[in-house]
Amino acid sequence: MSAQAQTREIVRVTKLLPASPEQVFDAWTDPDSLAKWFLPGPVKIGAVELDLRVGGRYRIVIVGEAEHELWGEYLEIERPKRLVFTWFSANTGGGETLVTIEFEARGERTELTLTHEQLPNRQAAAQHESGWTNILDALGNHLAL
Repeated sequence: MSAQAQTREIVRVTKLLPASPEQVFDAWTDPDSLAKWFLPGPVKIGAVELDLRVGGRYRIVIVGEAEHELWGEYLEIERPKRLVFTWFSANTGGGETLVTIEFEARGERTELTLTHEQLPNRQAAAQHESGWTNILDALGNHLAL
């Protein structure tokens, strides 16, 4: 393993959500649903394109003070237990990172654990941890409606 790979940062965020694993998984993988909750706050979603299959790509356009994109490729899709995809964005320095989402039933709720690996530095990790926390809070609010 290279020294650079050893110093990559990891973020892990867990959230208990008020829906079944199937409902949470579907909220995450349906473009219309994702566009409603994915980015809380002053920024808006300009477009969501999801090709939900292993090897398929996704693209999310964010419109705020400036427009930028998030994109990647689906590596694993195991409804309703696990979703793994690459993640590229300006906040990753344009480099490939890896996101794993696990959905675990907790009675009538779901414990979602999101792990974001291979982040380039502590600043990128802190930005992503804050972002993912806000996104999962927004997902919880969306599912509670």
